[in-house]
Amino acid sequence: MKYMYGTFVFVHVVSAVLSIGPLFLLMPTIKRLRNADPLTEKAYLTVINVIIRLVMHAGHLLVISGALLLLIGPWPWFTSWVIATLAILLLSGVFLSTGFTRVLRRYHLPDSNKAEILTILTRTSWIYIGLMLIMLWLMVQKPMLW
Repeated sequence: MKYMYGTFVFVHVVSAVLSIGPLFLLMPTIKRLRNADPLTEKAYLTVINVIIRLVMHAGHLLVISGALLLLIGPWPWFTSWVIATLAILLLSGVFLSTGFTRVLRRYHLPDSNKAEILTILTRTSWIYIGLMLIMLWLMVQKPMLW
């Protein structure tokens, strides 16, 4: 049981890194996308989509490993930091599913303002990184909020 808990902690940490780290690749990609020709633009959009998919699937692994850690670990589910993490998790899940995909769908519309869409995409990325870092702080620090 001791080794299983350690394995789940390892999987949880790796999935947390994969949920946050690739988002930092979005910033230079978006910057290059602003001045890209149509052929290169398609390649950059593919990179952005791959990054978002990786973050999304790593988030799924993060949730599953976190749930397993709560089931077999010493922390009860009603602890304040767990509840706060779950609340931010739900918010970030909705934010990730709507914030990126809707914006990227608008990018391909003929009458879209691509510069504005890229600005929104950059802002969305930083907000999501902030949410993920708050969750990371809650999981590492485990503060008693109430």
